[in-house]
Amino acid sequence: MTNENHDARFTGMPLFQTNCHLADGLLVRAGIPHRGGKLAFHAFEEGYAAMVSANAFWNPARQQFHFPDATDLMELDFALDSAGFTAMQLWKTRGKQAGIAGVYPWSYQQYVELASSCGASWYAQPDMCCEPEIATDQDQVDYRIRGTATMLEGTLRVVCDWQERLAWDCDSRTVSNLVRVPVPVIQGYSVDDYRRSLDLLLSVWERWRPWLAEPTLIGLGSVCRRNLHDPRHGLYAVLGGLEGHLPAGAKLHLFGIKGQCLEKLRALDWIASVDSMAWDFGARVSARERAISNTIAHRSTTMSRWMERAQTRASPAPGDQRRLLLAA
Repeated sequence: MTNENHDARFTGMPLFQTNCHLADGLLVRAGIPHRGGKLAFHAFEEGYAAMVSANAFWNPARQQFHFPDATDLMELDFALDSAGFTAMQLWKTRGKQAGIAGVYPWSYQQYVELASSCGASWYAQPDMCCEPEIATDQDQVDYRIRGTATMLEGTLRVVCDWQERLAWDCDSRTVSNLVRVPVPVIQGYSVDDYRRSLDLLLSVWERWRPWLAEPTLIGLGSVCRRNLHDPRHGLYAVLGGLEGHLPAGAKLHLFGIKGQCLEKLRALDWIASVDSMAWDFGARVSARERAISNTIAHRSTTMSRWMERAQTRASPAPGDQRRLLLAA
C-alpha cells in the first residue's frame, strides 16, 4: 500500500500516533505473575511499576480473556507483555493453537481488546521468542524473526481497522485513547539477528505512516537468562550492535533482565525500562534452601528486597559517566 493510499485512508483518523509516553531515567518493572491478589497489592503499596503477562488473564476453558472487575493492577503503572514465551512453549508441547499464527491461543482481536481495555500504560505486540530452548537452530530463529514482523503487521491492521470505525463517531483523541498503538518488539539471538529484526520492524512501521509517528518505545525480546558478556549473543554485544540504529527519539524496553546489569544500563539514555521476574525465582530458591514454605509473605518480602536493590542500581550515582562502553 502506498503512502498516498494511506493518506487517503487515514482521513479523519488520528495521525502521527505515539505508542508510549516515557519518563526520564531507567524504570524497573516488577513482573507480577497474577492478574491481581496479594502480590499485586504489595506492589501497589510499595509503589512499584509492574509487568503482567497477557496469559494471566486468559481463561483456556472459555477461550477468552477475563479482566477482573476489581484488581489492584488498576492502581499500578503496569505494562502488558504478550506472553510470547508461554505461547511458544504451549505450541511446542501441544501443537497448533486456535489463535495468532497457530501459536497463540488467542486472536489478534482478542489481544487488542484486552490491551485497549485493561488500563495498561503500554502493551507489547505478539512476538515469537528465540530463546535456545525454543529456537534450536538458525532456521528457526530466522522464521521467528520474520514471524514477529508479520505479527506486528497483523496487530497494526486490527488497531487501524478499529480506529477507522471509531472515527465515524469520535474525535481523534478519543479514538487513539480507546484503541492503542502497540509497542513493537525485535527478536533474535545474535547481534545480526536483532539488527535484521529491527530492519523488518521499521519496514512494517513505515508502511503505516502518517497514521503512526516514529515508535517511542521498542521492546527487546529473548534476553531473559541471557549471558551478559558473550561477544556474539551477550546482552552488551546486542545493545552495542543496536546503538545508533534506532529511530530518532526511540528507546528500548528490555524484557527479563538480570539485576547486575543495571549499573551499565542506567548510563544509556536510549534504554527506557526493564522488567524482571528474577525476584520470584529467587523466592523459590530461597524457600527451598531454607526449607520453608514459599508463601505470599515470603514472596512479597523477596520482591521488596530485589526491587530495592534494582532501583538503587538503576538510579544515577555520583561520579557516573554519561556513557559506558558496553563491551567493557
